Amino acid sequence: MLLSYCTNVHPAEDLEGVVRQLREYAGPIRRAAGLDALGVGLWIPAGLARRLAAGAEDREVLRGVLEAEGLVLHTVNAFPYGGFHDDVVKHAVYRPTWAERARLDYTLDCAEVLAALLPEGADGSISTVPLAWREPWTEEDDDAATAAFAELGARLRQLRERTGRTVRVAVEPEPGCVLDTVSDVVGWLGARVDRGIDPGFVGLCVDACHLAVSFADPADAVAEIDAAGLRIVKVQASAALHVGDPRDPEARAALERFVEPRYLHQVRESGESGVLAADDLDAALAGLPGEGPWRVHFHIPLHHVPAQPLETTAGVLRRTVAEVARLSYARDVHLDVETYTWSVLPGAAVGIVDGVAAELGWARSHLLAPAPAG
Repeated sequence: MLLSYCTNVHPAEDLEGVVRQLREYAGPIRRAAGLDALGVGLWIPAGLARRLAAGAEDREVLRGVLEAEGLVLHTVNAFPYGGFHDDVVKHAVYRPTWAERARLDYTLDCAEVLAALLPEGADGSISTVPLAWREPWTEEDDDAATAAFAELGARLRQLRERTGRTVRVAVEPEPGCVLDTVSDVVGWLGARVDRGIDPGFVGLCVDACHLAVSFADPADAVAEIDAAGLRIVKVQASAALHVGDPRDPEARAALERFVEPRYLHQVRESGESGVLAADDLDAALAGLPGEGPWRVHFHIPLHHVPAQPLETTAGVLRRTVAEVARLSYARDVHLDVETYTWSVLPGAAVGIVDGVAAELGWARSHLLAPAPAG
């Protein structure tokens, strides 16, 4: 797998800001991690994507910085359209939806940029929203999204014919969205192949934090995708919070420190009658019974071991990558470290450069290192 880290952790909305983040963060992270080259999963906000898609000169500026800093671009995060570091993001991160033309245009702009900047002979990937937040979502919205993905596949095929570069889009299921789980994405895409969605260009992004929050089994999820004839294009290397006993006063006090206003932190509780849901951590603390373990959509640094009674789902990430590694095309899957929550992480004293470098070191040791013999 091709390892990178996602630059959506850095606030930048224009070319000058992205250039600065690559020089001040990505390059130093590569050096701190002791790497000759480092993959970056570039977040390109919509306005900048439009500028770069239209301007070869601007793309060359970006290429020059990537090369000067020893950075390699294989994948783009096109989930947040813009404003990902606003004071309040929450549900805005899912807009525009795939029922709106702006989402398709943005994704095609990112594809144009990525195709121009890919290394020779490499394929590219773009992760995207799972259609929309679950409500409001109508049958008309679903038809519009189906048509958009059909056009997307056709345009990506044309891009390959024109440039010789293959770029695939990866739909990333997330709790609370129209496509909440891996099974939802598999079912939705599979049912629409005969309506023009091309599985050669549209596959899945498996975010290990989201997978863990849904209490899905990694082996079952990967097998389901493979059996459906769909492709795992990208894996987001991420870990969620796990709480074994949410009724424990010490656990609740620890969880309250993770309540914050910027990002949505969906919670799922595993119980005898199934999985219970809350759309944010404060709502879970107020409303879920706490009779079974909780998993919280709060991306925790991969190497971080929180104080008991909190845990992380790093084990789910390790099992997910191990299952993906069994696939025939595993070497081409993009593995992107995506801990975007450093700015809201309670008690975080380490800087971004040292923190991400430590995550990359953990990923290399625990996700990419060969299994011991015997």
